Amino acid sequence: MQFGIFSVSDVTTDPTNGRTPTEAERIQSMVRIALKAEEVGLDVFATGEHHNPPFVASSPTTMLGYIAAQTKKLILSTSTTLITTNDPVKIAEDFAMLQHLAGGRVDVMMGRGNTGPVYPWFGQDIRQGIPLAIENYGLLRRLWQEDVVDWEGKFRTPLQSFTSTPRPLDGVAPFVWHGSIRSPEIAEQAAYYGDGFFHNNIFWPSDHTKRMVRLYRQRFEHYGHGKADQAVVGLGGQVFMRKNSQDAVREFRPYFDNAPVYGGGPSLEEFSQATPLTVGSPQEVIDRTLGFRETVGDYQRQLFLMDHAGLPLKTVLEQLDILGEEVVPVLREEFAKLKPAHVPEAPTHESLLAAKQAEQKEEVAK
Repeated sequence: MQFGIFSVSDVTTDPTNGRTPTEAERIQSMVRIALKAEEVGLDVFATGEHHNPPFVASSPTTMLGYIAAQTKKLILSTSTTLITTNDPVKIAEDFAMLQHLAGGRVDVMMGRGNTGPVYPWFGQDIRQGIPLAIENYGLLRRLWQEDVVDWEGKFRTPLQSFTSTPRPLDGVAPFVWHGSIRSPEIAEQAAYYGDGFFHNNIFWPSDHTKRMVRLYRQRFEHYGHGKADQAVVGLGGQVFMRKNSQDAVREFRPYFDNAPVYGGGPSLEEFSQATPLTVGSPQEVIDRTLGFRETVGDYQRQLFLMDHAGLPLKTVLEQLDILGEEVVPVLREEFAKLKPAHVPEAPTHESLLAAKQAEQKEEVAK
């Protein structure tokens, strides 16, 4: 089981003092948070991709490359790479380059994004969101898998005898998660290719999450990649912790009430009941997270959103200390006890390379 954090990179005013960080401060804070994640023993740091204020993560591979140079074990990922508005050729090259720089500690989460205007900014039509995601990802896979590609599609110019450089590290492409909140077509796509499915369920009730993951698992088995319970699943989550729940609720409430993402809607208590948001003690976070298994079955990756809504860097680093010292060690142990032996771990570069080498040996033996 992999545990980590993801950032949406929002630049939000702290409602308790009225201070808004600069873009430079927010970017440097994200780097510091990633380094802290490795320090406290987390497995993954992921960043979103946005091209509009108040977000600053417009170039994820640039940031992840910078973090790669300062870390040794941390898996570097995106919590959305926009497969709809990015050129698949550029995605293929950028992430292969990042693989080489990070020694393979890279995977990628594909998504369509949640900002409508981004489509025309990059010359695309939001009404073609699903067809774009399907066509672009099909091309991306070929660019990683084939040394020379001839290709023609609907949404970009044809390719003739094209080679994407650099080639993926060790001939193994980054593992791909398909991130979705609401689209069954994306769950279907992930299942078709045997990729991972990440349901970023931070705004959704458990019944919706259960349906989406169940669809992905059923289709994963249908396409012959393994049993349904062997499909590779990741979940999102949001937490805020203090020693006792009353202090956590009191401290976090002004951030929740004024957050641009969900402020002005349901109350903190209502939102916490309906979604994975957990504001309370470390034990409450442990109990709530272990409960996700009852909804989706055994899964491989849990990412928490912790640095949003204007929370100051000092507070986020304190949260990471609690997460790394008091929460994740217990979750690792408990999830490991519950996981059947036939359910795989989350793929890594090392495991994918080992599988490729085993396959090659088997072919030679034939």
